Amino acid sequence: MAGRRQMPMMQPQVIVLKEGTDTSQGVPQLLSNISACLAVCDTIRTTLGPRGMDKLIVDAQKRVTISNDGATIMKLLEVVQPAARTLVDIARAQDAEVGDGTTSVVLLAGELLKEVREYVEEGVSAQVIIRGFRRAADMAVERIRDLASSIDQTDASEFRALLEKCAGTSMNSKLIGSQKAFFTQMVVDAVQRLDQDELNEDMIGIKKIPGGAMQDSLLVDGVAFKKSFSYAGFEQQPKAFDAPRIVCLNVELELKAEKDNAEVRVDRVTEYQAI
Repeated sequence: MAGRRQMPMMQPQVIVLKEGTDTSQGVPQLLSNISACLAVCDTIRTTLGPRGMDKLIVDAQKRVTISNDGATIMKLLEVVQPAARTLVDIARAQDAEVGDGTTSVVLLAGELLKEVREYVEEGVSAQVIIRGFRRAADMAVERIRDLASSIDQTDASEFRALLEKCAGTSMNSKLIGSQKAFFTQMVVDAVQRLDQDELNEDMIGIKKIPGGAMQDSLLVDGVAFKKSFSYAGFEQQPKAFDAPRIVCLNVELELKAEKDNAEVRVDRVTEYQAI
């Protein structure tokens, strides 16, 4: 008996990506991604170092930003290329974890891509390149550990001098670099007033007040609220109190103007007098 031959069933087509999605791959796409990342690096390259220049950026809402901070610039750049957006994510991660070095980490990633482009063009496997990068990273960490020196906290003056050097280095490329000595003292004072076991940096807040010079900045050993004196007769009231008693309320004590055409109903004369 001749058996019947079954026809193979057609597998339904599974669509994972939405219509119009670019699915380019291969060496040409890798080279295109590298070129896009290098274009982003060239944008912020001139902001690095003691002679770094500021960038003037105007966004879609016509807001003007002048800065040489890598994290700020990377946030304002409207990068749409997927591979180049990874550099933006790198800068944000560096800013969140360390708070500095955003420009350096982006440029370092760009230089690694520039060096690896030649190997990609020659057809070297990506796995081989990744293993080489990981080996180089391990060697760099070992070298850094060899160069590292321990910090002696027994001498308070020497330890403070070391902290001031570290803080001053970070201010060289900022707008306050001209007042580095003034703000270095303030930063170190603020850090040393924290709990040295926890060092919760969220306990340090910055209140931006327009007007005045940079030297008018001060460190408040306590809690500061950004609120101006705007009530009636504030000119005659004292602006400073020694050893005050402070009450914390969850209700407002300010008198607010009633709405237009407001209506108040009273039943007794005493209620009317109270109003």
